[in-house]
Amino acid sequence: MRSILMALGLLLLSAVPSLAQQGAVPTGLSPDGGTTFLQVGRLLADPGTGRILTDKTVVITDGRVVEIRDGFFVNEAEVGRIIDLRDAFVLPGLIDSHVHLTSQQSPTGRLDAVTLSTSDRAMIGVRHARLTLMAGFTTVADLGGANEAVFALRDAIRRGDVIGPRIIASGSSVSIHGGHGDANGYRDEVLHVLSSPSICSGVDDCMRAVREQVRAGADVIKITATGGVLSNTAAGLGQQFTEAELAAIVEAAHRMGRRVTAHAHGADGINAFLRAGGDSIEHGTYLDDESIRLMRDSGAWLVPTLMAGDYVARVASGPDNFFTPAQTEKALQAGPLMLDMAGRAHRGGVRIAFGTDSGVSAHGDNAQEFALLVRAGLTPLEAIQTATVNAAEHLGIADQAGRIAPGMPADLIAVSGDPLSDVTVLERVTFVMKGGVVYRSE
Repeated sequence: MRSILMALGLLLLSAVPSLAQQGAVPTGLSPDGGTTFLQVGRLLADPGTGRILTDKTVVITDGRVVEIRDGFFVNEAEVGRIIDLRDAFVLPGLIDSHVHLTSQQSPTGRLDAVTLSTSDRAMIGVRHARLTLMAGFTTVADLGGANEAVFALRDAIRRGDVIGPRIIASGSSVSIHGGHGDANGYRDEVLHVLSSPSICSGVDDCMRAVREQVRAGADVIKITATGGVLSNTAAGLGQQFTEAELAAIVEAAHRMGRRVTAHAHGADGINAFLRAGGDSIEHGTYLDDESIRLMRDSGAWLVPTLMAGDYVARVASGPDNFFTPAQTEKALQAGPLMLDMAGRAHRGGVRIAFGTDSGVSAHGDNAQEFALLVRAGLTPLEAIQTATVNAAEHLGIADQAGRIAPGMPADLIAVSGDPLSDVTVLERVTFVMKGGVVYRSE
């Protein structure tokens, strides 16, 4: 009887790939359902070393890697499912350090701001979260979404109610009144409704905004240190917070155990934020030699979001441009500069973490960032490192993500082909496992 039950169990477990392929929730197949033996032909377990392991079996129990053994041998006494990836290239689940899961740029974007509810945004986020996970991104940082929608989505994924990547969420950006991150270009009574509690002016008010974000559930604090391309205001891309406000924000966040990352395009805002002790720069379009020196000396990270620059430049210069005049002018200025910026930062020794700003570009296309990083001068291995070990360190989760090692959560993906010779292979992920559960298998 025991052998019959074991055989039935293995038969049920073998159904995981087809369920995941159809998008079904793998009900009853939780990580504590037994041991999985992942037979791998080529394994990049630790992208930090660049070492490719061959013919390995990754043993997974209770959602975590417990062993990486040589060969494909499974002892007869060992009970569990065997997944054959002997013809695949396996690497850690990817990390995108900058997404906006609850939104997507489109011609209806300005109308959506006044017609979609917070609940609508959360439901939209469910769809985008699934697309992102199926693309091989098992962890993301969501930077700048409405508190209630983003935190609800994050928590639903943690509970297993929704399929998606693990989310590190900032919630609403801390921004100045009238700046990037505030509502702009609507009637006054509409502006008051759309403006968030994290909009501030002055040192004390900005410290309040940070503390309220932490109270609301923020894992990280995002601020808008400069103007932005997609805010509907002709305020440019330069510094918007004062030095005193920036220092107060960073101090308030660090005192409450939160890192601070800054949306920043203009060099003045980048450098002021870095001098205030900020932890990372998102975009960095106009960074200069001083920016590079400050980042190198402090160890601050750059998240270059090259897909966003490429996307806005193409929309603004195309026949179906749906940006406002203010957005169009900034997109045409900033978008084409970002590849060169990332190359200069890389050559200057700046630490780079992968981030796409998806929600500007389409969700699920995140891996297209790899090819842009290579065009900027990174090797394919260096590009992969940005989305694994680098992003994990940047987000403070190096003990949870970025590598495949005993004790780590079993987050891993597989592709056909060799991403170290052709990084675009990562745009065609064939297998996704998060926390020991298979969500995609082709």
